[in-house]
Amino acid sequence: MTKDLTLLGIESSCDDTAAAVVRGTTILSSVVYGQTSLHMEFGGVVPEIAARAHAEKLDHCIEEALEIAKVQLTDLDGIAVTAGPGLIGGVLSGVMCAKGIAAATGLPLIGVNHLAGHALTPRLTDQVPYPYLMLLVSGGHCQFLIVEGHDSYRRIGGTIDDAPGEAFDKTARILGLPQPGGPSVEKAAAKGNSKRFVMPRPLLNQPGCDMSYSGLKTAILRARDGVVEKAGGLTRQDQADLSAGFQDAVTAILTEKTRRALETYLALSPETKTFAIAGGVAANGPIRAALQGLCTDTGTTFVAPPLALCTDNAAMIAYAGIERMMHGEADDLTLSARPRWPLDDQAAPMLGSGKKGAKA
Repeated sequence: MTKDLTLLGIESSCDDTAAAVVRGTTILSSVVYGQTSLHMEFGGVVPEIAARAHAEKLDHCIEEALEIAKVQLTDLDGIAVTAGPGLIGGVLSGVMCAKGIAAATGLPLIGVNHLAGHALTPRLTDQVPYPYLMLLVSGGHCQFLIVEGHDSYRRIGGTIDDAPGEAFDKTARILGLPQPGGPSVEKAAAKGNSKRFVMPRPLLNQPGCDMSYSGLKTAILRARDGVVEKAGGLTRQDQADLSAGFQDAVTAILTEKTRRALETYLALSPETKTFAIAGGVAANGPIRAALQGLCTDTGTTFVAPPLALCTDNAAMIAYAGIERMMHGEADDLTLSARPRWPLDDQAAPMLGSGKKGAKA
């Protein structure tokens, strides 16, 4: 295909309802309706509430994205939608909405793996050539991928339990900080002393690129309980120091594991050495700075998308759909919503398997 394709992207895998219009590598519009206020009192995302909010907001979100992009449905070449992985109610809301539009307009329907959307974001923003090393790090996922093509991913490591973003959220809850936890912990840590509470660095003494974060939550809980028992409560400085200790540990783990992943990637002698990071945790300033310094030391180009494209958005879904469509790929109205959908289906499951398949 010689002309730039124009796709509508729809994303609803977790707690952000998003729609975007992308033409080639140009984002014509990107609209995100957050749900933070709906879930705040529960200390985390409630799947049923999220699914209902998606169903209520999707049409408005899509209408706004089309209006900002100054295009009509007849100007589109296709509809790209997140078909998984994610909270099944939310994914199903998006898929059914996309099916309805495709059925009414006759436009091609392209199902997109949410993780592929993140993994291909550097190609949208910086036109990064294959292969490149990607650290996908978010609230639900954490893995190192060697991205060899739009549908070719080799996982060389990842978390064996919780994702870093989930650990940030639960740490914030333990410390009484507001949700979402990532920004709250980072803000508190900026005023804290990371040396006061030294947190463990799980799996750093083990070879390879796998990571673990569940033990950090336990360590934070015990440290908090120790302070509360001794002083009768937590001061803001206690919150800051505990946050700093936690963030310092996550940064150390990600930096060392990235160093090992880079060794594996660079051994392939890629023509253009590139390391990219995406996902919500990629918005964390100290983590970004540490990884950027590591890339400088190894002569590797560091690519991080704009902060608005680090968290869930539909522009990345539209672009991933463009890559699929350029290779002649599309789906039909039998497209199914999938709660689990590993990018590298040849790699052994890291978190075990259930009746519906591998979790990661």
